[in-house]
Amino acid sequence: MNRDECIEQIRTRRDWDLLIIGGGASGLGVALEAVSRGYKTLLVEQHDFSKGTSSRSTKLIHGGVRYLRQGNVTLVRDALRERGYLLRNAPHLVHELAFIVPVYRWRDLGFYGAGLKLYDSLAGRLRIGRSKLLPPSDVMRRLPTLRSRGLKGGILYHDAQFDDARLAIDLARKIWRLNGVVANYVEVVSLIKAGGKVAGAAVRDVLSGLVYEVPARVTINATGAFADHIRRLDDASAPPLVAASQGAHIVLDSSFLPSGDALMIPKTEDGPVLFAIPWLNRLLIGTTDVTVKEVPLEPVPFAEEIDFLLRHAASYLTHAPERSDILSAFAGIRPLVSAKPGPTSALSRDHQVIVSDSGLVSLVGGKWTTYRKMGEDTVRTAVKIGRIEGRRGTDTRHLPIEGSQPAADSESDRLHPNLPYGREHVLRGIREEMACTIEDILARRTRSLFLDARAAMEVAPAVARIMAEELGRDEAWQLEQVEDFRSVARGYLPVA
Repeated sequence: MNRDECIEQIRTRRDWDLLIIGGGASGLGVALEAVSRGYKTLLVEQHDFSKGTSSRSTKLIHGGVRYLRQGNVTLVRDALRERGYLLRNAPHLVHELAFIVPVYRWRDLGFYGAGLKLYDSLAGRLRIGRSKLLPPSDVMRRLPTLRSRGLKGGILYHDAQFDDARLAIDLARKIWRLNGVVANYVEVVSLIKAGGKVAGAAVRDVLSGLVYEVPARVTINATGAFADHIRRLDDASAPPLVAASQGAHIVLDSSFLPSGDALMIPKTEDGPVLFAIPWLNRLLIGTTDVTVKEVPLEPVPFAEEIDFLLRHAASYLTHAPERSDILSAFAGIRPLVSAKPGPTSALSRDHQVIVSDSGLVSLVGGKWTTYRKMGEDTVRTAVKIGRIEGRRGTDTRHLPIEGSQPAADSESDRLHPNLPYGREHVLRGIREEMACTIEDILARRTRSLFLDARAAMEVAPAVARIMAEELGRDEAWQLEQVEDFRSVARGYLPVA
């Protein structure tokens, strides 16, 4: 991908079929669906690809066991099908993961076992494994640091895991290869209207400050938690649709649960399930579900969320983690759909496609697992309301998403002993993946900030030097970049 070429097309082209606002899971899914059908497609993102919640997920591609309890069978079935497509289309990033639900009451063996059998059946032909009961000895063999006192057994089931930010980059690259245009650091400042209908947008290149008018037959708002902001550019009186919910995670050393399997805690004191998952040689624990009124670009876990995660980890693990053991803590905002106030924990994770009177198409809600179906539903609506000629293209259910997981550098080549990344990872991010800042490299082209925030802060000057050499930046740029990154990174270190 070449950002300069993208900006040139934004400056000169006047024949866009679809303008998509938002470079997270939602926007990328819409853009991929559009270009796979042959539509002239432009995607713009105000910051970096997957800067928001799309890089801050629980790293799961799953049907959502908890949604069965809410009775949302359709959402679970659709998500399980999409899980199957992703396992097939992006095997370099999405892989099967075994989960174990420990049971400490006899009656729960049957209850959870029956629920997970239903979960299996909803996947149909795309099922990736059968759930089964485990005796206590097998549970302890697979989860050796689990609390054994009172353990009656467990249930094993299967879902999938991925690297969210890396999938976002590979999707952007796929869109580019299919002749779509994607550009990060391009902000929509206003919508263009003709005859009372949305006809594109004025966008600002954040890096140069230049503003361009982009005409488009249909404009799609796929900005996740920020969807209401774009809706109000269309109609200042538009009522809110997004109910924001924050989910926090902590990252620990893998020694707290040295296993290739994940632990699923089916019920917590606040209701939602909790996961302890092996991820990139660390242990990821999450998530919470806290209603929030504001939607910041850089959310930070609340102290009570950290306490909640540590408390529940201590209840299930033989070695109770403390605040000082946390390598990184991060939070994301779920853009749930709600027409009235209330607790977000009860809201569906399904998506909706909404068309305003002026023709602005907004995709609201959803989750990573169903990003492809979200894109399919949105493009179907956009083509209809824009009266765009139908075109036959590749069915995205069968569209490979090429890419590769960058190999971990040898210890001698690493930029930091606690991180598996070296100079080549930085150069790849700049040359091939539109990385523009230190944060792009350390948070999303590599996962350094999420794996060890202190180490990421320490390595920032070295990354700045590599980027400055490659991009022709001066020392003042390096100093500013390091300080900007460290300001963000401090939010990943929980206050003691």
